[in-house]
Amino acid sequence: MGFRRPKQAALSAILMTFAALRLAASETLYNGITLPGQWPPEVKELTREPMQAPYLKNPPRVIPIDVGRQLFVDDFLIEQTTLNRSYHRPQYHADNPILKPDRPWERGDSALAAAPFSDGVFYDPRDKLFKMWYMGGYIASTCLATSRDGIHWDKPSLDVRPGTNEVLSHRDVEPTGDRRYRDSSTVWLDLFETDPQRRYKMFVTTPVPERWSLALRCSADGVHWSEPLATSATRIGDRTTVHYNPFRRKWVFGLRTGRPAVGRSRAYVEHSDAIAGARQGAEGSVLWLCADRLDPHHPDSKYSGIEPQLYNHDAVAYESLMLGLFSIWQGPPNGECARLKIQKRNEVLAGFSRDGFHYYRPDRERFLTVNPTEGAWNWGNVQSAGGCCLIVRDKLYFYVSGRALGDRFWDGNCNTGLAIMRRDGFASMDAGDEPGVLTTTCVRFAGKHLFVNIDAPAGELLVEVLDAEGKVIKPFAKSSCRPTRGDSTLEAIAWNGADDLSAIAGKPVRFRFHLKNGSLYSFWVSKDKSGASGGFVAAGGPGFAGPTDTVGRAAYEN
Repeated sequence: MGFRRPKQAALSAILMTFAALRLAASETLYNGITLPGQWPPEVKELTREPMQAPYLKNPPRVIPIDVGRQLFVDDFLIEQTTLNRSYHRPQYHADNPILKPDRPWERGDSALAAAPFSDGVFYDPRDKLFKMWYMGGYIASTCLATSRDGIHWDKPSLDVRPGTNEVLSHRDVEPTGDRRYRDSSTVWLDLFETDPQRRYKMFVTTPVPERWSLALRCSADGVHWSEPLATSATRIGDRTTVHYNPFRRKWVFGLRTGRPAVGRSRAYVEHSDAIAGARQGAEGSVLWLCADRLDPHHPDSKYSGIEPQLYNHDAVAYESLMLGLFSIWQGPPNGECARLKIQKRNEVLAGFSRDGFHYYRPDRERFLTVNPTEGAWNWGNVQSAGGCCLIVRDKLYFYVSGRALGDRFWDGNCNTGLAIMRRDGFASMDAGDEPGVLTTTCVRFAGKHLFVNIDAPAGELLVEVLDAEGKVIKPFAKSSCRPTRGDSTLEAIAWNGADDLSAIAGKPVRFRFHLKNGSLYSFWVSKDKSGASGGFVAAGGPGFAGPTDTVGRAAYEN
């Protein structure tokens, strides 16, 4: 007993230290949300009940709106409304697939593949190129494709493996005889990084004896990659992914795990340092995300009884929130797919978070879908790409992998497709012939110019500004507002008798929108007449020089 007590004391000290780190001081976010002292929050067990977002039940009394376009994906910014909300989905490009396995090295040992397995699609403002890292050959290598318009892609001949566009080959054989192959990967263009040699980061799940491990490599150009700078010390799941939350300057590790009640799911680890976070692995992780009872089931009656599971989760900062793309697995199991030589059904649904942990998923319609018709490039197993989406003028570009049927390995035949939707187009607040009204909660801003994203070619929008008590502030009355008509993702609001909103900057106010025959997607207050939102631009796009929108209209001209 005398030898056991010191060990128990030491263990208790370690646990107390860990608990103290978790119980850090409360943090107030850019949008006024205050995180609890224990962060990330402890989740005792994952269930099939939908995740609740606490900030929707108890929003801040006054919401700062200086960061980004303010989207109507939830009621966070809405105090009262008679408008109707609609959720929207992107449309697949007519020329899909935009990338397909047509090179010898993309055949792999068992199947064709030229598609992101998360990996990453980003716009590089330094080189003025769209860049796509993808799985070349089935878990055989990581390749790089480039584009000037995001639609037509080149596979450049690079010097890593001469004559190919491979940037990291996993075909080598280790001295131990184990194949050094990849599974899931996340590539991130880190525009906050001060070390040019670490501008690009690649997090790769690779096998080590008896377990999966996460390895971090870095690169100055996205072509030549370092040896691993960190390798996770603990076991992780093979479909682990990583993203960056710039609102809190944290790397978020979405660790693939599995729980009896929900199957495939995610655990959460965050760290301010990418190397330390990759090395940490699953240590200190908390349960996080799963599929729930509202997620879609397989439409085929043979498999409709299978409970959906969360196959993958990618995320990115878009304007004033985190956009999450959830790949929902609907079956059948791998063994059945192999027996019948068919693809499993994964489809992508969208979710949104304002604190980086709790995701609100109000729309359970399939956001990015399969097409189970003979010859389709996306017959099954559609999944998102790292970076999630790019902003291309007034549109959002979503890149996805899809798998076709074939006569080789059932899980192969991987292609890349493009889906396009309106900028900010996730949700709109709508009115018909009968005019509707939307009044925001109390907000505060430092900018001067109000902008909206509106589609009302046969309608009209008028805006007034109220004080904290609900009284109209002159001259920002409805009667003084110049009517806004037409279809524009960046449209200025103006009032007769006022040059800008500087007189009420810094004060708690409400905006009241009066809409007829139109759809309102977002609003924001800009510091200048360009309409720059100061929000995050996801995986970038032409015209953006950095991770945030500092240019406004200029991005529409590229």
